[in-house]
Amino acid sequence: MQRINYLYSNLSNKILRAFYNVYNTLGYGFLEKVYENAMMIELKKLGLQCLQQYHIDVFYEDEKVGDYFADIIVENKIIIELKAAENLIDEHEAQLVNYLRATNIEVGLLLNFGKIPQHKRRVLTEEYK
Repeated sequence: MQRINYLYSNLSNKILRAFYNVYNTLGYGFLEKVYENAMMIELKKLGLQCLQQYHIDVFYEDEKVGDYFADIIVENKIIIELKAAENLIDEHEAQLVNYLRATNIEVGLLLNFGKIPQHKRRVLTEEYK
């Protein structure tokens, strides 16, 4: 069986390993901020460069119309959006895709610390922004 490598798959795998380490240690039931802080610790232990609550300006045509704060950006290559919800829903995924649209980052991971851990990976390459 041939393994397929996706854009930043090695980095994505490290992030997912950190996600499951945090989930297995803390379980579910905390606020997102607790998981965000724990993820920062775990990602830094892996030697990854991370930015927390990264500010993203949103433009309509040439005018700023708002801003977002991405939970974590890893190695300036992957945006992580964290949730502590019962389940991931379409709105969570739409939020991540909008972060990708508003930046030059092409890969996003949606990580949910619910009763059952969940993750989704989204790629939005430059030609689709």
